[in-house]
Amino acid sequence: MSTLYRNARFFTAAEPGEPLWAEAVVVDDGAFSFVGAEADAPASDAVVDLEGRVVLPGFTDAHTHLLMMGSALGQVGLTDARSLEEIQSRLRAARSEAQDELYGRGWLFDAIEGGAPTAAMIDAAVADIPVYLDANDYHSCWVNSAALARLGITRETPDPIGGRIERDADGEPTGMLYETAAAQYVWAHRDATTTDAQRDADVERVVSAYLAAGVTGAVDMAFDEFGLAALARAAERGAQPLRIAAHWFITDTGSDAENLAQVARAAELAAAENPGVRVLGIKLVLDGTIDACTAAMRQPYADGSNADPIWPADRLFPVVAAADAAGLQIALHAIGDAASTLALDAIEHAIAVNGDRPRRHRIEHLEYAAPGTAERMARLGVTASMQPVHADPAIFANWAAQLGDDRVERAFPWPEYEDAGALLAFSTDAPTAPHQALANMYVAATRASALDPAVAAVHPQYALPLDRAVAHATRDAAASVGDGAWRGRIAVGHAADFAVIDADPFRAGPDALLRARVVRTVIGGREEYTAN
Repeated sequence: MSTLYRNARFFTAAEPGEPLWAEAVVVDDGAFSFVGAEADAPASDAVVDLEGRVVLPGFTDAHTHLLMMGSALGQVGLTDARSLEEIQSRLRAARSEAQDELYGRGWLFDAIEGGAPTAAMIDAAVADIPVYLDANDYHSCWVNSAALARLGITRETPDPIGGRIERDADGEPTGMLYETAAAQYVWAHRDATTTDAQRDADVERVVSAYLAAGVTGAVDMAFDEFGLAALARAAERGAQPLRIAAHWFITDTGSDAENLAQVARAAELAAAENPGVRVLGIKLVLDGTIDACTAAMRQPYADGSNADPIWPADRLFPVVAAADAAGLQIALHAIGDAASTLALDAIEHAIAVNGDRPRRHRIEHLEYAAPGTAERMARLGVTASMQPVHADPAIFANWAAQLGDDRVERAFPWPEYEDAGALLAFSTDAPTAPHQALANMYVAATRASALDPAVAAVHPQYALPLDRAVAHATRDAAASVGDGAWRGRIAVGHAADFAVIDADPFRAGPDALLRARVVRTVIGGREEYTAN
């Protein structure tokens, strides 16, 4: 059955030289069979009048964390809590609904005077049950005294590889867990105590939230056995319409043999058909974040400190080479310039070892990279995977303060990657930032704040024209996982994945994105979401 969609402005996200706009499309057997002027459209079995609205290709969130996002949507939100007192007030209010434990997410370091949270600060609000609060960047976790006790963390507990348990002058844990310490204690505890039913609810929350945001595809960047099983159950229930690709998360165990065994598991899954998800590669976290001073930088932070990479080169290179040899896509989290340099060194080593072959590896975040990084990535065919919402001015002050020098002026420089000819894919990294695609595009097109429009834009010279921003979040995001030939654009032969919005930011200006609402989301020609 063919369906004509008419009376709309279709933004095609076409390649350069092709028409960016169309008046009508025809969908047949899940794909676009016609894109062009309405007068030229062929007769169809059904007609849908879109009432003059704008239609975008379906967004692909090219870097996200599905189960973590689903869980976060049910936790105490703290991103807009701008003081310790407000955080404590929200925790007290949430305590009445909590059972044995309380989880929160999204707090900002600069909401705490001095940027040094302690367990005692949470104890002052909730002391009788464990409280676990993920930072906005999800690279550190702030816990109370009851949580330290439940996790078994004492002064004798050693720091894990790539992580740190913050301690006071007497050696006692303060309540802050950085990098792998958060993962190996808090997240491992969460995984062990979460039920399948809770994970199923997390998936349902994610799917609903993404469909309402016009997102038709997603790339999970920390995939594991729990996610694999949860998405399989969702697929069996018919509750997972999104096009999901995933990167298997690899941790540094300190043993090359164990690290390579993780790569072998990823290769096994990539060769299999997994219900609800396509495993296509591996993910490694090479450093932390600038906000927490755990990103690996070539020069020290403003306070004189610095951080080593989480993966030393001698452990990293064998893993990257093995994954490359297995045909897996490699995604490397690198926020600091020392980490992104290490990431490209590892990729170049793999190319030297394995020779010429088709490959499209990725570096995630690139918040501050050394000059010349973009050109090196373009030469190696490496995708720049970046998140406009991480540059939101409402959360930028602490980022800038940690560097405190002229490096701040090259924060999130998206045009550098365009100019170099590197593939640039936009995403949100939810739940480290809001998952809404239109808000993401607002930040990309303005460098102003979607969280607090009263905050002035920062580095507006790096803002992108809206058509290019949307193309990076649709066409190029799909291409970043090898799907560019069949989805990500409104083009004949491409999958009929699209979102209808009730405003026209191309004519009214990017501010309209803050008011716009997705009213219809279609995947493969099937309407998966309609606004009430």
